[in-house]
Amino acid sequence: MSEAIKHECGIALIRLLKPLSFYQQKYGTALYGLNKLYLLMEKQHNRGQDGAGIATIKLDVTPGNRYISRYRAMGSNAVSEIFEYVQKKFADIQHTPELFENTEWLKEHVSFTGEVLMGHLRYGTHGKNSIENCHPFLRQNNWMSRNLVIAGNFNMTNVDELLEQLFELGQHPKERADTVTVLEKIGHFLDAENQFLFDNFKAEGFSNAEISRLISDNLDVAKILRRSAKTWDGGYTIEGIFGHGDAFVMRDPSGIRPAYYYYDDEIVVVTSERPAIQTAFNVAFDAIKEIKPGHALIIKKNGEISEEQFKEPEEHKSCSFERIYFSRGSDAAIYGERKQLGRLLCPQILEAVNYDFKNTVFSFIPNTAEVAFYGMVDGLHKHIKKYQRDTLLNRADKISDTELEEMLSLEPRVEKIAIKDVKLRTFITQDADRQDMVSHVYDTTYGIINSGQDNLVVIDDSIVRGTTLKQSILRILDRLGPKKIVVVSSAPQIRYPDCYGIDMSRMGEFVAFEAAISLLKESGREHIIWETYEKCQASLEMNKEDVENYIKAIYDPFTDEEIAAKIAQIISPKNVKAEIKVIYQTLDNLHKACPAHLGDWYFSGNYPTPGGNKVVNRAFMNWVEGKNQRAYV
Repeated sequence: MSEAIKHECGIALIRLLKPLSFYQQKYGTALYGLNKLYLLMEKQHNRGQDGAGIATIKLDVTPGNRYISRYRAMGSNAVSEIFEYVQKKFADIQHTPELFENTEWLKEHVSFTGEVLMGHLRYGTHGKNSIENCHPFLRQNNWMSRNLVIAGNFNMTNVDELLEQLFELGQHPKERADTVTVLEKIGHFLDAENQFLFDNFKAEGFSNAEISRLISDNLDVAKILRRSAKTWDGGYTIEGIFGHGDAFVMRDPSGIRPAYYYYDDEIVVVTSERPAIQTAFNVAFDAIKEIKPGHALIIKKNGEISEEQFKEPEEHKSCSFERIYFSRGSDAAIYGERKQLGRLLCPQILEAVNYDFKNTVFSFIPNTAEVAFYGMVDGLHKHIKKYQRDTLLNRADKISDTELEEMLSLEPRVEKIAIKDVKLRTFITQDADRQDMVSHVYDTTYGIINSGQDNLVVIDDSIVRGTTLKQSILRILDRLGPKKIVVVSSAPQIRYPDCYGIDMSRMGEFVAFEAAISLLKESGREHIIWETYEKCQASLEMNKEDVENYIKAIYDPFTDEEIAAKIAQIISPKNVKAEIKVIYQTLDNLHKACPAHLGDWYFSGNYPTPGGNKVVNRAFMNWVEGKNQRAYV
């Protein structure tokens, strides 16, 4: 993607089902779990560049010994920093086999040698990035079964409502953030379940020490999660560990955020992306499952594994942006879907260049649009074969050798035109100088385009703001002298904010919104802006279940093609010589390419939860009122 979109986040959970001595004997190391956790996090590094964290819990530790270890770090090298820190814990003994291979000694004396391991990769949003914002979060208590560690890939849309519920319980949260509300909500019902069990076992005459063990054995994890998530509105995959060793990963009822898992008799593992598990554990594609929407994968301390419903599943609306851009394309299903996105764009592309293969060069914006580009090329070859067959079969007269040779030699001109240069540091503070530096982030391959004669088609994942196209890419492509530049987006027009984990929350940042507003003003329909604003204001007094997405009215008067044409005008740099055209994927074709991942609210405005409609209306009001802030906490 030419304009990187941040998103939250990546998770990894490992539960070792055997004693540490088993892994020492079979794999030659008691650090098997830590090594695998490192692999899982590195293989998902694309999901977090702002920070990371890990936590481990040791099972059956005698009282008086620490059993929870946690370490967090900030920055793009956070994963390496974390595991270097952990490695130092073993530095003094790694050359002393009698200690380094003694799993009982390690567990008693060295931190991070636990059987339950959690990892998290973080992308921060809107400047909120500090070590306190890095997961995992810890809620501590002297009762082992009341300790809670959580991390997740989530955003809640109704944080104010959730905070009010915590106030009513008598709590005093230290900040207004969804991470705090989730931690304290689960923590509250964890405490309640502990107290319920304690009272029951106490009435039966058990001692306090006996009760602690009985609580660990009988804690109803699904019940705690059902009570905790009752009023949550958002997209989430949340992993958690209780201090005594029960673990869970829960997925929102619409399946918005991804969660994959695998288990055998040695290990349970959960991640945000399937290929991480495939690579780290060398398991087949079809051995890995998805946690069902509204369900939690629960791993009890005794090793019992179950997938239990904690909330009624809604219509499945898993995030299509995961398929288009976020998740690595090494997933077999995602790779196929991205290729299909490229293929389905071929009719629009060919119409835009008047089917002129001889004078058109096809390329892509590096690097994540490459797979869609391969699909586009497949589609172009398929079109040519059909054209050749139809022409030769239906031709009445005899074809000459020259014509036949020309017909059979027809193929798309495929080239790598744009090259993403090394990351240039824009250390000059003046805006003009900084913009000039940004314009050199990409370079081009010269000598391929016939100046004034060739069309140039370049495909990108999506077009969000259009600023990189305007300030950099289109300028450098225009230097090559094409008569026409066709910019193709493998995603539909991004029209609405996301509120479930992607850093797209301010209306004014979407070039499609800018185009629609310009068209309204130019066509004398500016009143629609104010009518929409009044509806948004009135909705503040409504129940969230009754609120609609009123911002659809901004786009309704115009066709997709009219908005795309206006976008082409907006992103065209001054003094550009080539004609600029912009083509977007259609919603219908998006759904054809990704039939199992129909979450498309940022394109369609059809939010899967009531809170989404509240957020989009608030985002529009912020834009009208000139407030440069996101519409949710």
